[in-house]
This record gives sequence, C-alpha cells and structure tokens, in this order.
Amino acid sequence: MRKNYFSLILLLLVILSACKEKVNVQISGMPDAEEVLTLDPNSNIFLWDGRVYKTNIEWVEELKLTKHKELGVITSVSTHRENYNYKNGMANKLPIGAKIFSAKERDDILLAEYEGKLMKYLGVSEG
Repeated sequence: MRKNYFSLILLLLVILSACKEKVNVQISGMPDAEEVLTLDPNSNIFLWDGRVYKTNIEWVEELKLTKHKELGVITSVSTHRENYNYKNGMANKLPIGAKIFSAKERDDILLAEYEGKLMKYLGVSEG
C-alpha cells in the first residue's frame, strides 16, 4: 500500500515538473503583438525583425537619442484592434511610409520618423 502511494506521489511530481517546464518555455520568449495589446489595448506598436516595439515609455522618452542607420519603412497598418497577426513592418498607429531608424546610443530602441516627428520605440522583452 505504501509503495502505491509512493509511486503515485512520484508520478504527480513528474507531471508537475513537466507542466512547469512547459510554462517556462512559453513565458521565456519575446512577447508578441497579442500579448502587448492584451495588456494595454491603447499601445502604439510595430513589429520589426520579429520583435514588438512600443512607444510612450516614460524613461525612454527622457533619453537623448540620435538617428543612426535607416532600416526601412512601415509597410502596413493593422486597422482592426483584434488583429494580432502582425508581420514585419506592420504598425497599429504609425502610417505606411514612416521611416524606421536604429538609435546610435542603444540597440534595443528604434526611432520612427514621420511628418517631422521622431518617436522612440523600445523593443519589448520578457519580463
């Protein structure tokens, strides 16, 4: 009888460990557009090279940044709030044609320029 309880407990521990590993794998990746917009539906975001970039982050806005290399332009806009199937170059509030630049001072921030405005976008990471 004790052997059965021990086997059952051991089996439960193995199952719980497997579940824990699966959850860690899901959490450890970069957040996608759906995760960012679910947490803050009013986020101003775009997807670039597989990473979501978000603006209006207070500490980022305080940084002095300069444009470095032009990386490309926004090629499409997600007009439906429930559309989470973002492709590279897609934004939800930037217009098509907005230029994307790297920031000379930081690798995790991209700059978007349109209509004479320069906006700072932080690459969203886990955490």
